[in-house]
Amino acid sequence: MNFRRFIAPTLIGGALVAAAALGVQQASAHHAFAAEFDGKSPVLLRGKVTKVEWINPHAWVHIDAVTPNGVQKWMVEGGTPNTLLRSGINRDSLKAGTEIVVRGYQSKDKACTPICKANGRDVTFPDGRKLFMGSSGTGAPKDGSDPTEKK
Repeated sequence: MNFRRFIAPTLIGGALVAAAALGVQQASAHHAFAAEFDGKSPVLLRGKVTKVEWINPHAWVHIDAVTPNGVQKWMVEGGTPNTLLRSGINRDSLKAGTEIVVRGYQSKDKACTPICKANGRDVTFPDGRKLFMGSSGTGAPKDGSDPTEKK
């Protein structure tokens, strides 16, 4: 039996199946804005950063937002880490304890189960700098914060 003729196509076929499966997993992990967030539910969150997850396909900023009823934990979705870096947001600007204001849109899950989530459009830092933190072209409402939006 010629093992090269049998093993090589099997290995190549297996590699193609694995690559296709990873591609499907990656594609399903990334979503359009409207799949999870409500463009008719704007939020304005003020609070301290507790943690930042610099992961793909979206970075997440965790904050303890101050509300009339006390402190409420929120996860705010931003663009990819690369998008945030290009807009001027980096690990040093979003350290735990930094007070920020985030303008964005709440998730469709208004019950905040298990945690409140929002899609962040822009973040304002203590020094007054305001930077876009979203992803362009995701279907989020055109609200003027995306510098790539056509006016």
